[in-house]
Amino acid sequence: MHKPYGHPGAGHPGGRLDYDQAPFLVIWETTQACDLACKHCRAEAQPNRHPDELTSEEARRLLRDVRRFGPIIFVFSGGDCMKREDLVELVAYGKELGLRMAITPATTPLTSRSKLEELKAAGLARLAVSLDGSHPGIHDEFRRVAGSFEHGIRILRTSQEIGLSTQVNTVVARHNLDDFENLCSLMTELGIVFWEVFFLVPMGRAKPEDVASAAEFERVFHRLYELSKTAPFDIKATAAPQYARVVLQRKVAERRNGGRREASDVLTDGAGISLSDGIGRARSVNDGDGFMFVSHTGELFPSGFLPVSAGNLRRADLVDVYRHSPLFRTLRDKTQLKGKCAVCEYLPVCSGSRARAYATTGDYLEAEPFCAHVPVRYERMVANGEAEPVAEYFARRMTRHARTLPVHGAPSDPPAAA
Repeated sequence: MHKPYGHPGAGHPGGRLDYDQAPFLVIWETTQACDLACKHCRAEAQPNRHPDELTSEEARRLLRDVRRFGPIIFVFSGGDCMKREDLVELVAYGKELGLRMAITPATTPLTSRSKLEELKAAGLARLAVSLDGSHPGIHDEFRRVAGSFEHGIRILRTSQEIGLSTQVNTVVARHNLDDFENLCSLMTELGIVFWEVFFLVPMGRAKPEDVASAAEFERVFHRLYELSKTAPFDIKATAAPQYARVVLQRKVAERRNGGRREASDVLTDGAGISLSDGIGRARSVNDGDGFMFVSHTGELFPSGFLPVSAGNLRRADLVDVYRHSPLFRTLRDKTQLKGKCAVCEYLPVCSGSRARAYATTGDYLEAEPFCAHVPVRYERMVANGEAEPVAEYFARRMTRHARTLPVHGAPSDPPAAA
């Protein structure tokens, strides 16, 4: 019998997930201190730790509070989580509580073999490193520190040697679009179980002109789908729920052409391998909907890319904030979305990036400006004079700093021809 969230045995990746009751994962920005100076940095990281960071005892309380959701995934992020002297202790504490523990350290010398061995012994389930180019020339220029790429490769290899499950995170932006095919090739050689591809949100240090266009997003989505058929690892598109729409379009086209018989399932294509470390992944996670982000000072955000606080864990109950705060409840209510997202036939599996909508329009309920798909219903509304053409719609709603972006919303390429 399935156990509801809140029950000590709930939260297994194979169980049924109710995002109104619990997130699939919680990420904690352990610190904003970092020795890198990445061009896109959401946290605008700096070399030194902030004096108001959560203490070790507050961090333990955070872990206990998160465990009330069930044995969900908990990720130590940053900045660079290796800057915290209590990291190993906290990983062990979370493991003892029954959480599935993961970290995303910066690619610097701080992530040493001895530290990795301590983390493995403490119960770490997975380690993720960032690689944003297929070679140092692209990656190091993006991270703005020479040697970052080589440290990333070293950390991956060392982690695998000692038996840690490994993942790569890649930010897709204009700087590496021409390198994406090489990145795909590199991923197949690294021995990872998971590739998380982030589609840039223009906040923090990231500028609107750094973001790829909707059409460029679309091409990457189709390439990821092709790769998912043969890759020895799972693939996830982050801050790009519209990837699920592309997957469904491609599968429908394949069935029509006689190339596919099984039913569509955007969760399991390319998946299975990553479940071996207890992490897995889930369907349709979005900002505040299956996801919660805790800042270095305890602010409770729907995600790290949507910096609107619903409270602070020093003054509010974390579980109550996720379940009942107006911000989180609104983000989970898809009936409140606007523009073409509100009438999209793919709304049940997508709903667009709420963070990118907020970053470009100032309204987290607005339509996703970086989605190339125009819903059939919206096209009819435009034809009947009931809605603005997509280009005009976003031209009026984008904030001043985002108006230099290419106009979005042209129909997507035919899935079968991608």
